[in-house]
Amino acid sequence: MLDINKEYTISEVAEITGYAPHVLRYYEKEFEIDIPRNNSNHRYFTYKEIELIQYIKSLQEKGFSNKQIKLILASPETLMNNQEAMDGDLVPINRTDLDTYQLAREISTTLEEEFFQRLESFFENNREINNKLIEELKEEIIMLRNELNSKERDVLICENAKLKMKVKEKTFENIELREKLKKAEEKQGGFLKRIFG
Repeated sequence: MLDINKEYTISEVAEITGYAPHVLRYYEKEFEIDIPRNNSNHRYFTYKEIELIQYIKSLQEKGFSNKQIKLILASPETLMNNQEAMDGDLVPINRTDLDTYQLAREISTTLEEEFFQRLESFFENNREINNKLIEELKEEIIMLRNELNSKERDVLICENAKLKMKVKEKTFENIELREKLKKAEEKQGGFLKRIFG
């Protein structure tokens, strides 16, 4: 248990948190942690900084990236608005098993089914204006869906182009090596002819 009044050295904090001192120094900059310093300009940690570092570690263990952790530290109220988060069941955003395309489809389907039903019943009096508004919103969702698919395609095309460039580079390296090998064989052959020829 941490002593509230004690000032801990970086080595002691490394033992408590399991992070090496160089990692603690990196996290000081990465997460903009205000670590106090003594008269000799050496870092010392209080229970407050240690608890913050342990909180960062718990978020990392749950799968959050450093970028996401910075957002959480900057605005913790976004987590506190969610009852599940208050219970400690945080869901990391960067899960690798998450199918973003399927998620986008489910969101747009839910929007189409629930939102537009509510909108139609709410604006029943001005049917013509409402229908036009609904059609515009549907078209916008279709455009957004197409844009999402287009961006995914662009990323794949870009990655494919990078791979093709690497293949070309390796091909040129291979050709250069073959030429060097051929010259070396010719040199060696000429040397042997001079000796035995």
